[in-house]
Amino acid sequence: MPFNGTEGSAITLNEAATLTANYRAKGQDAVNAIFMGRDLLNQILAQPDCMGIRVYYAFNDTTNQPTLVFVGADSSENDMTRGVIADFGLPCPTNCSVNNPLNS
Repeated sequence: MPFNGTEGSAITLNEAATLTANYRAKGQDAVNAIFMGRDLLNQILAQPDCMGIRVYYAFNDTTNQPTLVFVGADSSENDMTRGVIADFGLPCPTNCSVNNPLNS
């Protein structure tokens, strides 16, 4: 089914807190989150036929930490590999929010 830009769904804070707590409980990685600024995300979303952003789990050999790669996806469900692709977001820890239900 082609992407139309409405994929995904909003969830409650409690649902999000459970999901993030489940991840932390696995104890697999030291990075709990990645922050990516809106300017770069807007550049991805502004590309013609971009219906949203696909996020890939990735690993940075230089920092020896998990990371995320962000790429636009078109209406045919394909990655927009000739467009803007983002990485080098800021990891948490060290760039973390104050304690809240998502991170504590």
